[in-house]
Amino acid sequence: MSHLHVFDLDGTLLRDTTASLEIARRLQCLPELLRLEADFAAGTLDTRGFAAEVCRLWTELTPAAAADAFAAAPWIGGLTDVLTDIRRRGEHSVVVTMSPDFFADQLMALGVDEVVASAFPPLPLRTSPDPAGILTPADKVVAVERIRKRLALGPDACAAYGDSVSDIPLFRALDHTVAVNANSALRGLARHQYEGDDLRAAYLLARSSLADAAGAPGVAPASPPGKERV
Repeated sequence: MSHLHVFDLDGTLLRDTTASLEIARRLQCLPELLRLEADFAAGTLDTRGFAAEVCRLWTELTPAAAADAFAAAPWIGGLTDVLTDIRRRGEHSVVVTMSPDFFADQLMALGVDEVVASAFPPLPLRTSPDPAGILTPADKVVAVERIRKRLALGPDACAAYGDSVSDIPLFRALDHTVAVNANSALRGLARHQYEGDDLRAAYLLARSSLADAAGAPGVAPASPPGKERV
């Protein structure tokens, strides 16, 4: 194992949206979800309070509906190419997200090696989640530290890809960081910045950064930028 690639989900792998928004669209409760997101942005609701509220909102959510929301979501281009290339090289990919595990875990079928997400009750939702299982931005750092130590990798062997303030703790902890369609706060912390709809280009920036740290030549991505989507 030579490198660990850490991906955020909402706003990074999902273009201009979140898992919660996509689920709300599927359940036709988007206005209610937007109100919760406004409360979260205003700081009147934390990640654990948000999770409890969406559980009450999504009582009709079934595994089939969650799968439909996942399939219909606007994923960034080149995602499966990047995941395939990481695995081909014998490296490790992980998605670390505060979004629900029943949505994020579906990325395993696309080639993600590991998912760390907020733990929700089984679908259909009939109880509130255990607050201890709902992730916070600081938990992203804890999760990545645990994984890299398990893989016997140093921090210089890790690359992180994110877009928003929830990624700030992780971007402060790692050097090889790529802000993907990110807000200004994260762009100011990132080593590299990428704007667009092709993850392969962001991945190439990370590979070049990792290669520079190792004193090795950069390696081109598995395929040139294009219009591939999952």
